[in-house]
Amino acid sequence: MRCHTLPFITSGTYTCTNGVLLDSRCDYSCSSGYHLEGDRSRICMEDGQWSGGEPVCVDIDPPKIRCPHSREKMAEPEKLTARVYWDPPLVKDSADGTITRVTLRGPEPGSHFPEGEHVIRYTAYDRAYNRASCKFIVKVQVRRCPSLKPPQHGYLTCTSAGNNYGATCEYHCDGGYERQGTPSRVCQSSRQWSGSPPICAPMKINVNVNSAAGLLDQFYEKQRLLIISAPDPSNRYYKMQISMLQQSTCGLDLRHVTIIELVGQPPQEVGRIREQQLSANIIEELRQFQHLTRSYFNMVLIDKQGIDRERYMEPVTPEEIFTFIDDYLLSNQELTQRLEQRDVCE
Repeated sequence: MRCHTLPFITSGTYTCTNGVLLDSRCDYSCSSGYHLEGDRSRICMEDGQWSGGEPVCVDIDPPKIRCPHSREKMAEPEKLTARVYWDPPLVKDSADGTITRVTLRGPEPGSHFPEGEHVIRYTAYDRAYNRASCKFIVKVQVRRCPSLKPPQHGYLTCTSAGNNYGATCEYHCDGGYERQGTPSRVCQSSRQWSGSPPICAPMKINVNVNSAAGLLDQFYEKQRLLIISAPDPSNRYYKMQISMLQQSTCGLDLRHVTIIELVGQPPQEVGRIREQQLSANIIEELRQFQHLTRSYFNMVLIDKQGIDRERYMEPVTPEEIFTFIDDYLLSNQELTQRLEQRDVCE
């Protein structure tokens, strides 16, 4: 008595004790990575049929996947992020070697990562839809310097986040003060600031100069000038204007305005900046440069670049002057500072 020849089994094989003859036993086995489902052995019976049913080899083992090692990186200069690269994971299927898909959960290699820890996860799928995952950590650190304190009578403007590696902080002084020392400092990779902090010292005006140009150069890019001219100290407009300005020194200082007075007629003519007296030739040159007459009250507002920006032929309130400066003459830095100091003079 004989049985029919058993069909081949996909991804497996069988061995028989006596071929297809009666009582022969055939044992099934699967290739590496596959598991047998069904009868492991079949016997040729007297009716010429094999016992049991035909088994199958099934891929139930997940693929093997190995992620790159976790990595730590410092943020780039002047940035709060770091660009991080890595190699793709090593993936292998334990059955037929076929990987159908690998997915990434997280940013791609070469992405910019912000400060902190980030989990990168890969998942691999084989032909039988088995899957395996691995993960690794990308950690980004930002080197930071101690926070700088603004100078007394001044303030700071900083790039980037203000105290991270590569950030630059520039020192500025309030009106009536000038910077002495290093203008800016840089946060270095050692987490220390370059240089040493400057100070804001009261602005010293040298009136003992040879020309009006030498006087005005001291204010260039530092102060605005309000030059007031009047025919004599008893002039009604002059007295009214000075009275209003004397009550608004805080607002003038906030807007970096220095007042120069030119009052009277030669030889009794007086020129002064605060308590400092100007010489007769400086007074004359200032009048000529700024086209200021001695005949009647007149006033000119000059910006930090030495440009005539507005003229007045009669007294104006400090609020009008402040509004003009705030609307047209402030730099972006000054405007930001003004918003922060909105209530200082109240």
